[in-house]
Amino acid sequence: MVEEMDLVHLVKENQAEDVLCSEMEIDENDVLSCTNDRRNVGSEKGEGSTVVFSREAPLLTKDGLISKDCSCGSKKVRSRASVLMEVSEVTSKDKWKQEKKLSRQDRIELGRLFQRVVSSQDSELAENLIQLADPQTLNDMLCIALDSIWFLTTRQELNIITGLIKKIVADGANEFTRAALRTSFLASCVSACQSRTMSLADTVGIMAQRLHERLQECHSDEVLKAEAGAKVQKFTEWALKCIGIHSRCQENKGRRNDSTIVEVQLQLSAFKTFLDIAGNHLTGKDFTEAFDAACFPLTLFSSSFEPGWASGTSATAIQGLLGMLVEGGADNVNQCFLEASRFGSTELVRILLQIAQRNSLDVDVDLALGFASHYSKIGTMECLVEEGNAGAFLGPLMRAAERGCMQHVLAALSIEILKAAGERSSGSLDGVVFLLCSDFVGDPAATYAVADSMARSSDESVASDLRAFLKEHWSEAAFAEGLRFGQDHFVNIMRILRRGSSPVRLIDLPQPLVMAIAYLPLYRECLEAGGQLLPQKLRGQLVEAARRVSGRPVSKNSQARELMAILEHHLPTFFLQAPTVVARATLQAWNQET
Repeated sequence: MVEEMDLVHLVKENQAEDVLCSEMEIDENDVLSCTNDRRNVGSEKGEGSTVVFSREAPLLTKDGLISKDCSCGSKKVRSRASVLMEVSEVTSKDKWKQEKKLSRQDRIELGRLFQRVVSSQDSELAENLIQLADPQTLNDMLCIALDSIWFLTTRQELNIITGLIKKIVADGANEFTRAALRTSFLASCVSACQSRTMSLADTVGIMAQRLHERLQECHSDEVLKAEAGAKVQKFTEWALKCIGIHSRCQENKGRRNDSTIVEVQLQLSAFKTFLDIAGNHLTGKDFTEAFDAACFPLTLFSSSFEPGWASGTSATAIQGLLGMLVEGGADNVNQCFLEASRFGSTELVRILLQIAQRNSLDVDVDLALGFASHYSKIGTMECLVEEGNAGAFLGPLMRAAERGCMQHVLAALSIEILKAAGERSSGSLDGVVFLLCSDFVGDPAATYAVADSMARSSDESVASDLRAFLKEHWSEAAFAEGLRFGQDHFVNIMRILRRGSSPVRLIDLPQPLVMAIAYLPLYRECLEAGGQLLPQKLRGQLVEAARRVSGRPVSKNSQARELMAILEHHLPTFFLQAPTVVARATLQAWNQET
């Protein structure tokens, strides 16, 4: 069983600052401002929610760097010039050079100003703000600069951001672990928000709902679960605020918010530069935790994505990010893979399968199939079977039986079950026949559809003899052939009756005997076939026979029991096995309907 969600990753004790988000860089007025929904995601005001500096020792003027209502693409010239002058004056003082320590409120405000400057790509002003930073603020700035890489669109922006990161590190920033974890979480949210089925304004609510569902299945302490939920809610709100700021900046510049392949390559190049700068400061454990931080939002979001999202441009960035984290030493791909399977995050499962294949990593697809079946994640099961080549069906089927969802699970596994039956029967296809005749999917139309799909498949994993057998007996083409055969048979019988030269004139025999001569062999062949379903070729003949003997229209979707009851009604009883009560009831109901 997959271990319950590691709440320790979400609630860290004795930690002064949150690993993923810090309160200093984003103003509440920036929340989701790029969307039409103006709801304030963060309902509570935290410290530093007003844009003023510490009353004890303000570094800059109260007017600040950029006015509240100023867009990302423009600045007040006077304010910018005055700030540059004040920065120069402050940093030239001997006392500042000796102490260079900011109050908490100063750090919060300086971080916010730096966020806005980075968003506007003003490298000169950003570098001047870096000079004001103490060691802790430098680490805040490193996170802010790194977070902005997921919104790069040009080579010039790439050079500006990587240049700022290098300068910040050169000036003393060293919290590479925090920066890596934070930006991995953000990158995941950015990719999620580019799904066509996800709106930025609804994302917090969707994640909160998914998280609540996930926590309900954990057996941890209720207080710890509540703290974890609040923590993840805060992380998500922070990420969406950040996305909102950058999205508004993109819109002000006339750019669209979804990235192109070229832009994604620039973003991944910037992240690779950060990893090169961090070097040995990031350990395998750091890469593992960053991988987990990137997967976690997708575990919650992925079930809401449109099918095929994992192979689209929106997912390219997160695929590249996860790939680099694996190269750096992340060793929890299988753990995240199992978690994604358990919670039905099909698109994330798809991504992790691809990453495992590219990096020659082992992931336990059979165990993942067991988890997906246990929680009735049918779409994920289909992905694991079709793309992950899962082949251990007994466990999933037993779990499905326990949970009362056998039919859905069988439908998801049907093709692979038939393939396995064909492969393990030592040259005989009796196992395949037994499954099909037993209507193993639990729905005749679905069972026939599976057989027809395999008959028409060009998949090399389907054995040629199995494909040929299904095409001849169980395909839609076989049913059509059966109908034609039945029609030809009827024509031949009529010719014999009317033109036959036999001394015994068949046309003079009682009608039940004529029916027996015409259709008793077919009736006995159907009895011999047995089972709930007949091969399509045989069923086609039976449909035509039932139509001819009854003189009424018969649906092509009619199944063996109904068709056999019609035939039994018109054949002499001494030729038949005793008709069942079910057959009589079926015939009676059919007569009433027609």
